[in-house]
Amino acid sequence: MAPLLDIPAIRVRDLVVAFGDRVVLDHLSLEVRKGEILGFVGGSGSGKSVLLRTIIGLLPRHQGSIEVLGVDLDGADDAALHALERRWGVLFQQGALFSSLTALQNVQFPMRENLGLSERLLREVGLAKLEMVGLDTRDGDKLPSELSGGMTKRVALARALALDPELVFLDEPTSGLDPIAAGDFDDLIRTMQQTLGLTVFMVTHDLESLRTVCDRIAALADGKVVAIGAMEDMRHSQHPWMQAYFQGKRGHMLARVSSVRGA
Repeated sequence: MAPLLDIPAIRVRDLVVAFGDRVVLDHLSLEVRKGEILGFVGGSGSGKSVLLRTIIGLLPRHQGSIEVLGVDLDGADDAALHALERRWGVLFQQGALFSSLTALQNVQFPMRENLGLSERLLREVGLAKLEMVGLDTRDGDKLPSELSGGMTKRVALARALALDPELVFLDEPTSGLDPIAAGDFDDLIRTMQQTLGLTVFMVTHDLESLRTVCDRIAALADGKVVAIGAMEDMRHSQHPWMQAYFQGKRGHMLARVSSVRGA
């Protein structure tokens, strides 16, 4: 039996997901190491978010196996799956906050569902989570409609961290943010990962995020992972989509900026 540290945080094997006759993920395999930030990139509509939602059980699969934190999702009963879900947190695209709840109430929601804390402790822990992601305690009383895009993402991240998970899924965390806010959020993700010892699975199309935050990058094309490794590995891939994405105008511009910063 492999040592626990050698067991991947996520192991996907031969995964097939289809909608009607359209196969989105075609015998895809992927491993995410414990303690890393893995950036998952692909073209628009390629199936990046489909993979994330399939791993967390929101979409059915037609074939293949998924293990998360050492738990085989096929062999787990309802109690085991519920226990596993408490060990991960999810930041959905656009935040997906409950519009009728305040920021603090959004963060408290998973705790109310799972922990049975007193109102005093719920408030204290909820405010601590908001402070952890760089928000003021006064922001806790604001409704989602009163939050900026960056604040919405931070509240959603605080909610994802509410149960002190080991694994966090981030779906396009910097989408819709201006470059400064996106950079600040990237820094926050890296700080949280290092401080809390998290494993992070991050779906993104943001080249700057891939360069500055991710330990490794996995690229999706044609329904499969066509490359996995560091940014340099991505730039040297011969796959046509990889060349267009990482060696296109934006990729070259980012490479020049990186070389200037490293000089």
